[in-house]
Amino acid sequence: MTDFLQFSIEQLPELLKGVPITLSLWIIAIVLGFFIGLALAWARVYGNRFWYALSTAYVELFRGTPMLVQMFFIYLGLPQIGIVFDAFTSAVIAITLNSAAYQAEYFRGSVLSVPRGQMVAARACGMSQWQAIRYIVLPQALRRVLPQWSNEAIIELKFTSIAYTIGVVEITARASDIGSRTLEFFQIFLLAGFIYLALTSSVASFLNWVERRYYVPGVTHAG
Repeated sequence: MTDFLQFSIEQLPELLKGVPITLSLWIIAIVLGFFIGLALAWARVYGNRFWYALSTAYVELFRGTPMLVQMFFIYLGLPQIGIVFDAFTSAVIAITLNSAAYQAEYFRGSVLSVPRGQMVAARACGMSQWQAIRYIVLPQALRRVLPQWSNEAIIELKFTSIAYTIGVVEITARASDIGSRTLEFFQIFLLAGFIYLALTSSVASFLNWVERRYYVPGVTHAG
């Protein structure tokens, strides 16, 4: 135990240098994925046949293939047809596109959970379909989706570690480098695991607070 503490004190500053990269990857990807997922959900629920088919194909493609394959395709495959991204950008694109597919399904289920009668009532009051979605359906759907979306946010934070495979120097990459230099793989990856645990626990606590903050009796479930 003493050896691990001493090792942690020595290596933690170097390992923590990867935290900003990990968080940057995660924040950009989860935010972009949110808006893309919301658009995909709208297309699947309210779009015409063309938009429904296109959004469904997108969701099935990105949910049906591994994120690692998607990341390699973007970083290593696309350059062969003249489309080149650096490692960080490739990782952001892959995580974003993958996350958007899952978020779209969460949003779609949440929208469908809002009673149809509310849309009918809104239209009867003179609202357009867009107004009814914006002011009636969407506020309820976003509150209802928080528990599922929270899980997705935490999962994507952990998935940022995959970016290590294409050379992004985040937490896992730094842990691997330190392990290669010190040969203390057990201790360094245990320490990296504690860092990921601290990050995911912090995010989970914040999202639980958001759930309680926007809890509406009869509409949402308290976290």
